Amino acid sequence: MRYQADDKRYEKMVYNRCGRSGLKLPATSLGLWHNFGDSDDIENARKMVCRAFDLGITHFDLGNNYGPPPGAAEENFGKILSGELGGYRDELVISTKAGYLMWPGPYGEWGSRKYLTASLDQSLKRMGLEYVDIFYSHRPDPDTPLEETMGALDNAVRQGKALYAGISSYPPDMTRRAAEILRDMGTPCLIHQPNYSMLNRWIEDGLLDVLEKEGIGCIPFCPLAQGLLTDKYLKGIPRDSRAAKDGTGLPEDAVTEEVRKKLVSLNDIAGDRGQSLAQMSLAWTLRDSRVTSALIGASRVEQIEQNIAALDKLEFSDDELARIDAILKGK
Repeated sequence: MRYQADDKRYEKMVYNRCGRSGLKLPATSLGLWHNFGDSDDIENARKMVCRAFDLGITHFDLGNNYGPPPGAAEENFGKILSGELGGYRDELVISTKAGYLMWPGPYGEWGSRKYLTASLDQSLKRMGLEYVDIFYSHRPDPDTPLEETMGALDNAVRQGKALYAGISSYPPDMTRRAAEILRDMGTPCLIHQPNYSMLNRWIEDGLLDVLEKEGIGCIPFCPLAQGLLTDKYLKGIPRDSRAAKDGTGLPEDAVTEEVRKKLVSLNDIAGDRGQSLAQMSLAWTLRDSRVTSALIGASRVEQIEQNIAALDKLEFSDDELARIDAILKGK
């Protein structure tokens, strides 16, 4: 039977305006960094994407290098787009990025106009799309003039290959300059995608202030610290966890006894709120009005359902926030 989206998909999801733009994003967006590669189960991927859409998630975030191998996540998402989601393109916000290594030689990574342009063309082909909604510079390039990188984003928008331009992992001063360059070109910077969670709060030291002043949205990735902010590590390192596997981005030494004790204390607060640690962590990320959406990942449908349930309780009391801060600061 052909997939038919849930008629009530927009009733419970929260949608937030992205900066000062006209675009709204769901409070939780689905990232395809992990679990959508060729070594993963495509049928499970289909189920996750469709269930996410049924629950009101309209934004699906990709990158040219997502897999494995690089490009595989875009290809697999393209199959889902041409199948189950074929009739819903105008209800979707699809983003991709370029910045990390994709092919050998001097034009296969970083931020040159040549690389970004070629990469976007390849991404569109893999997904079977005429345009993406958001095209990101995935990381700052220390050797390419910022004007060239931003010019490539502007060119992608003017060519109709992207509707909006975004940046990821740019520090505050470079973000301010990038926004100025894009604004002068007539293509405002829509959104910034930084790494942000209870355990990684760097964006609070200036970046959020820049985003607010420039009218740029914020969509943190790794709001659960790659699984650390879940109940998985409360008693140590399980064998099937990311910290027990090589090449998954979470080193085993990330789960120290000090970190574990913090997780246990945070979990106690989450329990008092009637939430799981993951749900409270997502709600905490969204506590700041400058944060547009939290980018979640998942390996199964149930995780998506559980994460979206975080939206049922987004408010924090002053006492809860103070207790969380004390735990995070080791007091």
